[in-house]
Amino acid sequence: MARTVAPPPWPFVKRMLILTLAALVVLYLGCCLLLYLKQRSFQYFPTSRRLGPTEMAGTFRSGSTLLQLTVRQHAGPGAVLYFGGNAEDVSGSVGPLLAAFPDREIVMLHYRGYGGSAGTPSEAGIAADAAGLFDEVHALHPDVIVIGRSLGSGVAARLASTRPVSRLVLVTPYDSLLGIAQRAFPVFPVRWLLIDKYESWRYVPRITAPVLILRAEHDEVIPAESTEALRTRFRAAQVRTVVVPGASHNTIIDDPVYVRSLAEFGTAR
Repeated sequence: MARTVAPPPWPFVKRMLILTLAALVVLYLGCCLLLYLKQRSFQYFPTSRRLGPTEMAGTFRSGSTLLQLTVRQHAGPGAVLYFGGNAEDVSGSVGPLLAAFPDREIVMLHYRGYGGSAGTPSEAGIAADAAGLFDEVHALHPDVIVIGRSLGSGVAARLASTRPVSRLVLVTPYDSLLGIAQRAFPVFPVRWLLIDKYESWRYVPRITAPVLILRAEHDEVIPAESTEALRTRFRAAQVRTVVVPGASHNTIIDDPVYVRSLAEFGTAR
């Protein structure tokens, strides 16, 4: 006869279930802690500066922090202030701006930790740097167009809500990085973990400048619905949107439509 194996006693099963559940909770909390401690390594990817130290090089001191700039100097009332993406060497993006704005000074900020700038990047630090740099540029050039690309679109939107920006250009922008992060990590409480949320939507009500949104048709980084959510927060008469056909998140600045759109927006009345 086959021998009947008695099931394990209930106290043993209960104890194993409790231990397993406890182990899962500890693992989950450990992952949350790791995300919290390492979050800025997921947001910022500092890059070195491609252009040599004497080519369009400039500096700006924000408090005690010395920041590097890429600058094309030009006399006159007009200037362009540019804030790049989270892995962008802004000096590598100067070509399209030179083509679009031949009669304006161009100033491009290398964030803290980027391109030889001192410090480490954070939303609060970059926002303070952007405001101080704008004030310095605006003192010499009263007509300042502010451009923000990807991560920099949040920097530019926040700046435009507190400074007299003449025009605002948002390239591959998002409504909120918090929302994008939550979609990327749906099982974690990102809302309570994320420090640098870059919630551009919060600043829209205080932005009075005309706005151009440039969206890549095949943006694989910023979801189209996030860009559209931001667009709908502006007054319809305030914002113009251009979808660059065939472009991806990283190739949009190489498209002639990008340069043409910037040039037209910069001279529009």
